[in-house]
Amino acid sequence: MLRQHLVDNTVKRFRSQTANLLTIINLGLGGFAIIYALQGQFNHSVLFICVAAIFDRFDGMVARKLNITSEFGKQLDSLCDLISFGVAPVLLLYQSTLSDFGFAGAMFTIIFIACGAVRLARFNVTEQEGFFVGLPITAAGCILTVSHLVSGWMPEQTLMFLIIILSLLMISNFQMKKM
Repeated sequence: MLRQHLVDNTVKRFRSQTANLLTIINLGLGGFAIIYALQGQFNHSVLFICVAAIFDRFDGMVARKLNITSEFGKQLDSLCDLISFGVAPVLLLYQSTLSDFGFAGAMFTIIFIACGAVRLARFNVTEQEGFFVGLPITAAGCILTVSHLVSGWMPEQTLMFLIIILSLLMISNFQMKKM
């Protein structure tokens, strides 16, 4: 009887942390993306960010499906998203292109990260049912990541323009339906 109780508690505990585990995997993938970007292995960095986006999509779905949503999970998700979709994509672009612009490239990098942090903080302290306010950082980070793949076919300054546009969209007040 005691053994079954211990097994049941272990299964319950594991089940309750499933979404958080997916969120931590998202963070780990974002960390790998940063490391590979710093090493100049940009295609690997792109791959890690894209896979992080898949895990980010599933963590919320799993939490809702298993009815294990929590304030802790929401906060953890935002912190991990800042790394995987704020820092990693813009650092990828900084290492591959923006560093050529010196201080301006660094400033655009910091602006994107700061706007992503503001957007996530605002998301965590407001209640929106069925819609997002501003562009989600996951979307902004994925757009930046994909822009790296086509950056060879456009003027380098276009990336700085894209960063500013995405930064402003993240902190804007427009509403976007949740999918």
